[in-house]
Parts: sequence; C-alpha cells; structure tokens
Amino acid sequence: MRVDAHQHFWQLARGDYGWLTPELTELYRDFLPENLVPLLVQNGIDGTVLVQAAPTKAETAYLLSLAEKHDFIKGVVGWVDFEGPDVESEIAQLAEQPKVVGLRPMIQDIPDPDWMLKPELERAFKAMIATDLTLDALTLPQHLANLLQLLQRHPEMPVVIDHASKPRIRSEEFDPWARQMAELAANTNAYCKLSGLVTEANEGWSLDDLKPYVDHLLDCFGAERLIWGSDWPVCLLAGDYRQWLMAAEQLLESVSDTSGIFGRNALRAYNIPISF
Repeated sequence: MRVDAHQHFWQLARGDYGWLTPELTELYRDFLPENLVPLLVQNGIDGTVLVQAAPTKAETAYLLSLAEKHDFIKGVVGWVDFEGPDVESEIAQLAEQPKVVGLRPMIQDIPDPDWMLKPELERAFKAMIATDLTLDALTLPQHLANLLQLLQRHPEMPVVIDHASKPRIRSEEFDPWARQMAELAANTNAYCKLSGLVTEANEGWSLDDLKPYVDHLLDCFGAERLIWGSDWPVCLLAGDYRQWLMAAEQLLESVSDTSGIFGRNALRAYNIPISF
C-alpha cells in the first residue's frame, strides 16, 4: 500500500489560481485525474491526498467533486477563510464530507508573517480540533518560530508541515531552518512532508544536493513522522513524477522499513481509514 500524500489538480478555466501565470510554462495547462492515473499505475501508488491550490471555497468544492468520482483520491485537504465570520460552521460542514481530511491556509502567500498567531484565528483552530481535521502548514523558513508557538498553543491539533517548510536548498542555506525543524520535531507531534524539495533546488539538482536536508529530516522526525508526497504537477518544474519518487527511495536507502513514509504515516496523519 503506497500513498502519494501531496498532489494537485487544476483547471485553468476555473480562474481562481492567482499564482498560476503563463510564465510557468510547464504548469500553465489543465492537470486532471486522467493525467495522473497512468503515473500512479506505473509507480505502484494505491491512493493520493489531493491538496488545494487556490484560496477559495469554490476550488475545495471542485476537488471534492473529483474525489467523489475517483476512488484513488483517499483524502482532500481543502480551504476555508480562517478569518471568516462563519468559520466554525463552515469547518463543521466540511468535516461531514467523508473525504475531507484537512485544511490548508496558504500561509506562504500571506504578507503578515505573524498571521497564524492572530487571536482571531483561534475559532478556526479550535473548530479543526473539534472535528479532527489536520492542518497542512504551508510555511517558509521564516515562519517556523511562529509555527512552533502555534503548535505548542494547540498541542492536540494534528499538523503536517508541507514540503519541509521549503528549505533554501538552491543557496545551500541550512541554518536556522535545520535548528528550527529539529525544535518542531522534538517539541510537537507534527508530521513532515518529504515533498517539494526538488523545486527548491538548483536546475539539474542531484541527490547530493538534497541529501543533507533529507538526512536531517530523517534524524529529526524519524521514519514514523515523515510522509512522502510527489507535489505533482508542481514537481514538473524540476523533474518528472518517477524521477522524484526514485530520488526519494535512494535518499532513504538507510531506512530498513520505508512503508510508513510511503503510505502508513499519511493514513495516520490524516485519519484515513485503511480500506484499500
């Protein structure tokens, strides 16, 4: 049983992907289930977690419509306005959808680096805890100190750190990212996604470029709290689906049992029933 814990779909005509511009030539087209299914079959992937790519309720509804039609989509990480007046009821309604497993505010795109600590967001976090939904933390290195504070404030909230908080591999920066990720791993129950690393590396990246970061994440989170994700189709900016999967497998060769990283941990982190 293998799970891709981080993939996207989008349809340009929907018009709510503000970040998706023609300059991103590899990505500026529709990416739909029929494009992904052959890759899943070729690489022995049994299911996926579909993650939002637009900060709109309409996109979450669109993703859920796809999940209803395609059984390989085992969970959907959606979006709500965390500052909205009806956020508690909106989260409760989403949680009633069987395939909704989490929510993701796009923290990396929010100008205020302290946004996640705003008192107004407490209603949303408490509603997530009450409904057992997982927070996908789409953060950058500069957010890690605040993320630690948030998770210590809400230790019972399930959290997955997306893309290892996007370390600056391209410029070979290691600290303070490494120290802060170690603090998060030691002082919270957060999981960390082993995803999105190739797009943070230089063009023509090698395993040697990624190895210090992957080794550190493995040291910090262990094989029990790391979760592999393709970040398809965003990964196409730096390599294809199989290239990143094979790179991850090689980088994890020292791990005696990687079944958690490539499947079981995602099911636990998102409370997905093992029914496939």
